[in-house]
Amino acid sequence: MPGVRSRRSTLSDVDGARTRHPAIVVAVLAAAGISVSLMQTLVIPLIPELPALLHTNAANASWVITATLLTAAVATPVFGRLGDMYGPKPILLICAVLLTAGSLLVATTNALVPVIVGRALQGFGIPIIPLGISVLRATVPPHRVGTAMGLMSSSLGVGGALGLPLSAIIADRFDWHALFWFAAALGVASGLLFAVLVPRIPATSNDRFDPLGTIGLAAGLVTLLLGISKGGDWGWTSVTTLGMFVTSIVVFGFFALWQFRTAAPIVDLRTTLKRPVLSTNVASIAVGFALFAMSLIGPQVLELPPATGYGLGQSMLQAGLWLAPGGLAMMVSAPIASRVAAAHGPKSTLIIGSLVVSGSYLAGLALIGSAWQVSLFNVLVSVGVGFAFASMPALINAAVPISETAAANGINALARSLGTSISSAVVGAVLAGATVSVAGQDYPSLTALRIALVIAAGMAALAALLAVLIPAMVDGADDAVVQEREPVTSRSVP
Repeated sequence: MPGVRSRRSTLSDVDGARTRHPAIVVAVLAAAGISVSLMQTLVIPLIPELPALLHTNAANASWVITATLLTAAVATPVFGRLGDMYGPKPILLICAVLLTAGSLLVATTNALVPVIVGRALQGFGIPIIPLGISVLRATVPPHRVGTAMGLMSSSLGVGGALGLPLSAIIADRFDWHALFWFAAALGVASGLLFAVLVPRIPATSNDRFDPLGTIGLAAGLVTLLLGISKGGDWGWTSVTTLGMFVTSIVVFGFFALWQFRTAAPIVDLRTTLKRPVLSTNVASIAVGFALFAMSLIGPQVLELPPATGYGLGQSMLQAGLWLAPGGLAMMVSAPIASRVAAAHGPKSTLIIGSLVVSGSYLAGLALIGSAWQVSLFNVLVSVGVGFAFASMPALINAAVPISETAAANGINALARSLGTSISSAVVGAVLAGATVSVAGQDYPSLTALRIALVIAAGMAALAALLAVLIPAMVDGADDAVVQEREPVTSRSVP
């Protein structure tokens, strides 16, 4: 039948893509994943100064953050699908080019609109992570693929954790444009490494591109994320915010109808709604929430003035350095988690990681009295997140055919991003809702900080519960088993 790849040809493509030097491919892709995730925290040290730097008001300057979020959310599932259709290597190169172009644009301007456009282009780097997982699934020997994918998956959190101290150091010693020259250099290096060292993987799907579905997905995600990210500024009950949420619901309704009817959907909802995939993705939202909560709570406690009675009075640079060990802990925990998953199944690793995160946040109620305690608290959370993130590709890949690897992992990365967006809105609202005044300046109260810690603990506990609900048949599934499954490409258009 035209347009349908046979099981034998698909498996031979995968076997033919195996590389003699998998460690090099793993190192290149993990380093690239860490580099692109740095973009999420790169601009944080500049947030208080952005209005003055860009000669605008705070509301306009906030789009510098929102633009990256929106493009990353749309590009991650779409580029993942394109990776399945055309092979991941060319899409990886496109991501590197767009990331570099955006970084260069911001590095060479002081105007608001070009900075927003450049930051939007930087968001196209995030699909490198699910695309990298697709490459690893096809090129790394089966007995090592779990560790490799776990490391790649965790790179999203590692880069975010290391980005804050790194960007604080650069911003403290150089002009703010240096941050984006640095980002451009990372983009160029990633592109060159992709071109030279990443093998070309054959396409695993013969489906045609779905332009209408892509537009619907983009419209639904943009309106949803605008409502979440801007609701605090616009007012949660304002006509604009509610209109965004209603529009998103309506658009996603039509999007779902089209995806079920079209022969080549941009998002295979039949696969996405399978219980193992759905449970893992919802758990990913909860873990993403818990991860980003630490990025909001930790710096606050460290940098608040001692006059509050609980602030530790650290500078931004000092706070970044105290939090830097968390990124290293996440990097170290990922391969350990993969070994645990190999012995007991990825479901157990997700449960363990989520419970560690939940317990760490509860311990955080007593670990915010000194800088070293906050650092320890952050390390504990990071270890749990490392375990949870490392398990997700294995759970997703065990439930989807090879022809949807990048797309399915793109949806999973989107779920984590959605969790961070919800975390920013919820934790931000909690911290802003209860304040104390010191020398005429309002700061989050100790009660608000404790409430935020409990909420984060609850979200991590929810992730553990959702992990328990993942069907037991997925436990212990490894990539060698998954590769023997029949690729689902019967929906391809002749």
